[in-house]
Parts: sequence; C-alpha cells; structure tokens
Amino acid sequence: MFDNDISIDLGTATMLVYIKNKGIVLREPTVIAVNTRTNEVCAVGKDALKMLGRTPPHIQAVRPLIDGVISNLTLTEEMIKYFFKKILARTLGHPRIMMCVPSGVTDVEQRAVIDAAREMGAKDIYIIEEPVAAALGAGFDISRPRGTMVVDIGGGTTDIAVLSLGGIVASRSLKIAGDEFNDAIIRYMRKEKNMLIGPRTAERIKLEVGGVIPRGKELYCEVKGISVVSGLPRSVTISSDELCGAFDDFVHNITERVREVLEETPPELHGDIIQDGIIMTGGGSLIYGLDKRISDATGVRAVLADNIVDCVALGAGRALESIDTVKDPTHIFHKKAYIRD
Repeated sequence: MFDNDISIDLGTATMLVYIKNKGIVLREPTVIAVNTRTNEVCAVGKDALKMLGRTPPHIQAVRPLIDGVISNLTLTEEMIKYFFKKILARTLGHPRIMMCVPSGVTDVEQRAVIDAAREMGAKDIYIIEEPVAAALGAGFDISRPRGTMVVDIGGGTTDIAVLSLGGIVASRSLKIAGDEFNDAIIRYMRKEKNMLIGPRTAERIKLEVGGVIPRGKELYCEVKGISVVSGLPRSVTISSDELCGAFDDFVHNITERVREVLEETPPELHGDIIQDGIIMTGGGSLIYGLDKRISDATGVRAVLADNIVDCVALGAGRALESIDTVKDPTHIFHKKAYIRD
C-alpha cells in the first residue's frame, strides 16, 4: 500500500477516511446545506450539522444518505467532491482508493461515487462490502476456512454476516440502526411526555441515557423541547430505565435477523463463531446492553470490537494493502471499480 493510498467509509451518518501511517484523517458528518434560491452549497460536514433544524426556509441542511441508500444523488456527489478535496490536499499524485459504500447502494449510485473520486484525480478505485471491511478492521483473518460472524450497526443500516475464505457465507441487511433509535426517542417523547424534540436532541439523549436494558445505576437527562399541548418551550427529566422499552421492537428485529443468519450458517462454522463470539462493530453497537440482548437471544456471546467506530475504514485500508500481496488485484476481499489508463 503506497503512502498516499486511502480508504473511505461512506456511512449514512459519518464519512471516515483512513490513510496508511496517518490513521483516520477525516471524520465528518454526511450532512450538506444548500441555498435553494441560488443552488449554492453553504456548508458541508460538521458546519452543516450545526444547521440541522436551525435554518431559514431558503436554506436546507439535509442528510443525502438515508437508511444506507443515497436519497439525493446530486447532493451526495457535491458532498463527496468537497470531502475529496480535503483528502487529496494531504496526498501527492494520484492515490488508489478503496471505497466501502452503503450495503443498499445501487449500481447507478455506486457509479456516481466512483465518478466523483475519478474526477478528483484518483488512480485506481476499488469497492469492498461493509461486513468484510468490518471484520478485517476488527483484526480477523477472514481468508482462512474459518467462520467469523460480524454485526455492523451504523447510522442507517445493520449488516449481519458470517464470513469464511474471504467471502460472505450468509447475511442479512436491515434498515434499522442508530438513526432509527433516534426516531424511537422522538416518538417516545411525543407520546409519553407530550413534547416535540429534534433529531440532534434525540441523539444527545441516546448517548447520555439510552440503553436497551436497565442499568445498575439509573441515569437522568434533562430534555428541552416544545409542548404539544401549549406550543411553548418546556423542560422535562427522563431516566435511562424508562427509555428501555422504546427500543424493544428494533432490538427484537435485529436479534431475529442474527438468529436467521446463524440458522443458515453451515454447522462446521458454528464452532468457530462460538469460540470467537459475535463481533459487533459500528457506532450503533455502543448503545448500552445491545450486546447482552444479542447474547441472550442467540446463546453466543457478543463481543464489542476494538476501534469499534473505525473498523470499516481501517478494514478497507487493510484490504487495499492486500492488493499488493496477491496476484489477482480483484482478490476475494474487494472488486475493481475503476482502473486509470
């Protein structure tokens, strides 16, 4: 892997960029703000995130990727070009790029991402599947005839897969992840507290007191919003224990899909999975008690990976490095998307 080669995790909530020997050099929210009167881009990333829910009517701050799918192709291209300019300013020449795109991306959407990278001067571009990158980033050698199970919970999608010999043996992808947990909090606050809150407030609540099982020591969080009854600002305090039930449907859906993947996995690989555990990656895996709920539902211990948020970007980097160690550059970990003449 050359020093200017980069790997990219294009996620629903965050874009991560890894450069060898430099680590994660970019970590930006996948948010873009546009002036609808002039069609000019006002802000991208962290600056655009600050505008969510706070803009006048003629400025829209949006997430162009929803539930792991590109919902606005034009804005996604603009956002990627902006990030690429920041990335390529730190590299020399034409870098090779390993891209990990959302699991629900279509061929047209994937081509738009590739074209954006090509226009910014990328040399060779490769694509890798998210569960494969997550397993590599968690430190597992998936090239061996050994079963590795990964549950990667991002902002928009949850990818569940069993891997062996560098490929996916059984898998499920569902549009339940961190953003849906935020939506559940918004609905809970409206129904139980008669209060309207925004997605950023819901994210803060999730991080401070969110959990899917009761904690040993109950936590409390002050929430400010708008009263449904009066339409005026108000403040309430909620506890970690009272929020647990709000996530039950989502947790049940995730655990059932994990069980289905295990049922489809060949018996010879089950022993490996029992020994290593179910490896959990992605920021959504950090919600309190989710690993225990999966363990209880499957009878297999769930293990939180090291560098849990960065696994996909790090794994994509390791896959890019493997290109130089195998005869076929479209080896089992990745596929060729564009090779510059």
